[in-house]
Amino acid sequence: MKPRDEYLIEAFIEMLSAERGAAENTLASYYKDLDDFSQFAKTKNTALIDIGVDIIRDYLVVLTSRGFAASSQARKLSALRQFFKFLYSEGIRTDDPTGSLESPKQGRPLPKVLSETDVEHLLNYAENEAGTKQDSLIGMLRTKRTYALLEVLYATGLRVSELVSLPVDATLRDRRFLIVLGKGNKERMVPLSQKAKVAMANYLEARLQLGQQKDSPWLFPSSGESGHFTRQAFARDLKSLAGRAGIAASKISPHVLRHAFASHLLQNGADLRAVQQLLGHADISTTQIYTHVLEERLRKLVEDHHPLAKLGSDTDNEN
Repeated sequence: MKPRDEYLIEAFIEMLSAERGAAENTLASYYKDLDDFSQFAKTKNTALIDIGVDIIRDYLVVLTSRGFAASSQARKLSALRQFFKFLYSEGIRTDDPTGSLESPKQGRPLPKVLSETDVEHLLNYAENEAGTKQDSLIGMLRTKRTYALLEVLYATGLRVSELVSLPVDATLRDRRFLIVLGKGNKERMVPLSQKAKVAMANYLEARLQLGQQKDSPWLFPSSGESGHFTRQAFARDLKSLAGRAGIAASKISPHVLRHAFASHLLQNGADLRAVQQLLGHADISTTQIYTHVLEERLRKLVEDHHPLAKLGSDTDNEN
């Protein structure tokens, strides 16, 4: 006589409790997931001991139709994997039907993006601090450095590692562009705003006045092993600036500002391929994560300019 589904699930739960010391919430979650699958198997007139891979695939399809996210499906599939692995190891089954299944692919999380208003406020606050007399030369240098880093980052969308390792001669060139050495030692050209150039020049002047590390090849030198300012130090200073400016520190990081650069460009009509080049992405699929900011603009574009969209709207009004 074949063991009932309820018996097999209870045996698995007991193993998790006794051998792995799983918490009550964990046990309850496993039980709920396995019971849900068992109920589905009953609609197929199949017991858990006889389940094949096709029924598990059908179950995943049903989960999608029920609105379960890929992450939730992956969690349920993980419970099934462990359950059937347990049945196989105990000799209750002669195979594991989950062995050939791939986990549902989970989409990339959307990047955090600051609004244009928040970025403008942060830049203005940093500029005001950089122009205000400080208690010490070190304090003056720090505020000018933070403002220069921030202005250049939002103007160019550089990776933070590219930003902090800029050479000192980046301020000496009378150019509208920076030549950046990115991933894979590939060079790319990014435009540099006038405000960013001025912020870098003012910072360098203050650095030379202080007389420290005047022979350093780096624009933002440091006494650390790398010789230049670190990503971690910039992230710390940026969060501190945000706090003083009244913006939640949890919303701010160098990466968030790079994301803001890309999203705001797209939001204001920039071409996706151009943004890909500016960001230094080898594959445009990496850049496409930012296209969520275009949805509302594109929807309005169709509604405003597509003749059939207007006709459909008129028809709706008549009804």
